[in-house]
Amino acid sequence: MQLNRRRFLSAGAALAGSAVYAGALPGAFAATRDKVRIGMIGTGMRGQTLLRELVRRDDVEIAALCDVEPIMLGRALEQIEKAGKPRPATYGQDRDDFAYRRMLDEGKLDGVIIATPWEWHALMSIDAMQARVPVGCEVVAGVSLQDHFDVLDTQLKTGTPYMLLENVCYRRDVMAVLQMVRKGLFGELVHMQGGYQHDLRAVKFNSGDPARPIGGGAEYGKKGWSEARWRTSHSVRRNGELYPSHGIGPLAMYANINRGNRFTRINSFASKAAGLHDYVVQQGGKDHPNARTQFRLGDIVTTTLSCDNGETILLQHDTSLPRPYSLGFRVQGSKGLWMDINRSVHVEGISKPHAWDDFALWQQQYDHPLWRKHGERAAGAGHGGMDFFVIHAFVEALKQEAPMPIDIYDAITWSAITPLSEQSIALGFQTIDFPDFTGGRWRSRKPIFAFDDRY
Repeated sequence: MQLNRRRFLSAGAALAGSAVYAGALPGAFAATRDKVRIGMIGTGMRGQTLLRELVRRDDVEIAALCDVEPIMLGRALEQIEKAGKPRPATYGQDRDDFAYRRMLDEGKLDGVIIATPWEWHALMSIDAMQARVPVGCEVVAGVSLQDHFDVLDTQLKTGTPYMLLENVCYRRDVMAVLQMVRKGLFGELVHMQGGYQHDLRAVKFNSGDPARPIGGGAEYGKKGWSEARWRTSHSVRRNGELYPSHGIGPLAMYANINRGNRFTRINSFASKAAGLHDYVVQQGGKDHPNARTQFRLGDIVTTTLSCDNGETILLQHDTSLPRPYSLGFRVQGSKGLWMDINRSVHVEGISKPHAWDDFALWQQQYDHPLWRKHGERAAGAGHGGMDFFVIHAFVEALKQEAPMPIDIYDAITWSAITPLSEQSIALGFQTIDFPDFTGGRWRSRKPIFAFDDRY
């Protein structure tokens, strides 16, 4: 790991100050294209959701699709046909796991979206960047810590743009809070919380029927379908904060991580694992073969991070127990705080003492210009409109040859929380150092996540 760390720091020094180093295309800001040719690797349920946003746009040509599952590839083609768009080239019908490489070589693509199982993200991103095809990668950036070093090393050496498609940064209330943070309404930030608190039991297990991808059984792996085919295995063999970016993304932007601030230390604690076993028994009975599966992932994983500027951050991963969905955001400073779980805010000197304000009125006042501008276009998009914005940001950055708003440093720093948390837990919940993936450049990089009209 030390060798690779030196290698990517050396590459970073060689590229320091250049437009490509900032995540821009070689001719950054020099021109604007009217239309971009996009390819997609992975046309499963998540891929089809993103594809829905792409086919709505007149400035995007879906040039190529790749998937090794014919059913999903067929559904994606139906989407394109119903939208009245030209049929793209297709790859993967032969079930060649590496058919995407032919697509990258032959497609003459302006960008590629990667929406495949996690274990493929790093390799596919590296191959795309080496082919000089800009990447929009679904979360996560990689699985192992080495994956993250390798993805970063490739981006720094090639200068090919990379964006993590983390859509929660575009949630309407999250962006309003960003406005409030930037205007100093919470004072000096002190502590923040977030996480991924989402009952995924019916995602991790189903009957294996392609017509019922959510719930209805206790199968996973080869007998499962959709995410149950690959995602559940991570709960079997890994124990850590497996999906950090939904929680950490907005918090990192509030705290200017990698842009005047950075994570310095991390530790994680994991509870026992009980929820997934109980669910398998509930769905398949105590004699079902999967009732014997030993799950390593703790039902509740709690991760804490310290920052160079003195803030603390708490994340919680909670996907194996019955619960309503919540990301559990809390942003607290010297003058007040916001909490999304009760949709409330308190600002000293404005709110009544020791009383909450309904956040709705504050959100209306500080609604982000992007939501004011594009809210109607985002209506009906996945995840409450957030999927529109994340695709819009990627496409606009490609068209304008501009830096990616969620760049390589953001992607690697947020996603690396997973293997670092696994390491902490394996060491008996020890606190460990958080790598400086920017090689010291965090000190001079400026907060640019302003979501201006380009994005």
